[in-house]
Parts: sequence; C-alpha cells; structure tokens
Amino acid sequence: MSGVPFRVGVMQLTMEPLEEMLDSARAMDEAGMDTIWLAEAYPWWRKHGMEAKSSTVLAGMIALETRRLAVGWGIISPYTRHPVQAAMDARLVQEAAGPGRFIAGFGTSKIFLNSTKQGGSVQQTKPLAHMRDSVAIMRGILGGERFEYDGEVFSADIPALQAEAHVPRWEVPVYVAGTAPRMQQLGGEIGDGLLTPSITTPRFVEYTCGNVRIGAERAGRDPASVDVGCTIVASIHATDRDKGRDGAREIAGMYLANKVQNIQGSADTLLELAGIDPDEIRPVAEAMEQGGRLAAKAKVTDSILDRCKPIAGTPDDCVAAIEEYRAAGCTQIMLEMWGEDRLEQIRLFGEKVLPRVRAYATR
Repeated sequence: MSGVPFRVGVMQLTMEPLEEMLDSARAMDEAGMDTIWLAEAYPWWRKHGMEAKSSTVLAGMIALETRRLAVGWGIISPYTRHPVQAAMDARLVQEAAGPGRFIAGFGTSKIFLNSTKQGGSVQQTKPLAHMRDSVAIMRGILGGERFEYDGEVFSADIPALQAEAHVPRWEVPVYVAGTAPRMQQLGGEIGDGLLTPSITTPRFVEYTCGNVRIGAERAGRDPASVDVGCTIVASIHATDRDKGRDGAREIAGMYLANKVQNIQGSADTLLELAGIDPDEIRPVAEAMEQGGRLAAKAKVTDSILDRCKPIAGTPDDCVAAIEEYRAAGCTQIMLEMWGEDRLEQIRLFGEKVLPRVRAYATR
C-alpha cells in the first residue's frame, strides 16, 4: 500500500516507571522518531512485577514534554471507557499536543474484557459494535457540531460547541486495532489507520493489507489512504548482532507467553503466519508464569525469534528488516523496543537507521 507517508515510531508499554517513560519520549523526540504509541498495559502485568497505567493521562504528559513527536493511543479499550469520556480525554491530549501530533486508537483487548469480567462469546461482547460506535462518537464529539447518536452498544447526546469555546478545531485521526479479519476489515472501512498486534510478521502484514482492502473498498474508500501500523519486537546494538537481538528476545518471550495465556484463538492466524505452533511456545508461557520474563526469554530459541521477524541486531540488520516490512505493505513501523540502555537504543535508531530508511522511502 502507498498513499500515506512511511513513518517509524516506538510502541511504549505503559507499565514502566513514569520518569523512565518521559525520558524515553524526550529521547525519541530528539532522535527524530515520528510517533510514540502508548500501549495501555493490562493488570495481567502485576503478576510479573509491573503495574498497569493509563495511556490517556500519560499521552498528555508526553505531549507537553516533547516538541515534534506525535503521540498515539496504541490502544485504549472501548470496554473500559465510554467513548464520550474517551473523547473528553482526547480533547485534552489534542490541546496539549498541537496540530498533527495526536492519534486516537481503539482496540477491544481481550485481557481487559477478562479483567473487568465482561468476557464471553462474540455475540455477547459485540467487539465490532463497540468499535464502530466508539469511532463514530469520538469523531462526532471532536467535530464540535450538535451530535446525537444511538448505536448498538453506545449512545451520545452532545450539544454543539459555541464559536467562542477555547478548544482545538483541527482533526484527530482515529485508528482501529485488529487481529481478526472482520475487525481488520472494519478498520479499512472506518479507520484512518489499522494497528496490528505484537509479534506481527511480514506475512501477517500482507494478510492485514488484504483485509484492509476489503473493508475500504466496501466503503468506497481508497485502501491506500489507510495507514497500516505494525507492532514489531525490536532492539539494537551498534556492532554486536547477538546483543542487538537480546531485548527483542525478551519482549518476544513476554508476548508469546501472553498469546498462550490470555488470547488463545484470536492469535492463531498471527502465529500460523509466523510458522509458530502454539505447542512450541508453551514452554515460554510456563517459564513466564513460574520465573518471570527473564525465564521466558531463556526459552525463546534463535529459531523462534527468527520466525517472530524482529527488527533487531545491528543497524544494518534493522534497516533490512524495516525494508522487508515496508515491502509487505506496512506504512508505520511501531518498534516494540526492549532491553538494556533503552535511551542508547533510541539514539542508535535515530542516528544509524532512520536516515537510511527515509532515504529508501523517498526513492
């Protein structure tokens, strides 16, 4: 797909200490990253020594601490916030960030459903209806006109903004996160972008682009106008390939365990396209449960990591991997960066990788 600019950003998990996350955001801004995506951590991480924190609150703080870095919700769940409240949160981040620096993103998040005891069959949870209503209400409220809406799961009755109201008037893009085909098609139908989950591979990007195309064409839209953001495990070292893959191995272990423990079923296609059998990664999940993320990391073999298709290693490795994702149809790389000395990793990506990637993208 083409038609939207190719961008590279970072997926920041919101379970780390606040000052560390702000330091990372400042470093991304300095390094020339395009976007920081805030992945709202789920309470499941409490089992592994970390605490879930709000993406919506953090987004406003990061917007004030940076100058040019765009801030994205990547993602928040419509099951934990009514979209009227989400639109109020979005308005604040929009104002803090300024024009062109904020992206709203919704995703159903099976783990949040479980954490709030809202789980059940698709007929009970109605993920497509939650997503469609949330996107419509977000856009309707931010548009500022009189807005009345009655959806399948959410409704809203909002008066128009008065002309003298001191609020931003520029548009906020709204993205949809999806793994299953019907949700990805809905993203192509109504979203400004479609966001994929962790452990995305080039083959899953191709699969996603096919679904986005179906949804976009059904709505009479140009599929190339839909940004395809891809969450990819990542880490880097200036000269040592093995050290440069170490952080990606750890974050891959964490998310492979998550696929087994929390989101079986919905991740089947993702793993299948990566060539990973769920039984093959059960030892990773068991190690995570018994010994934490470092124990899980030790169970991620070179073969498993290779099939996760990380953007990891030396700068040359990372440039080559990014180009593979771009060729598959990804238009926004979301580096799920992990490992030691994160600030140095961000600096290396900015200095040694981004200039080369951007030169390729303009050819």
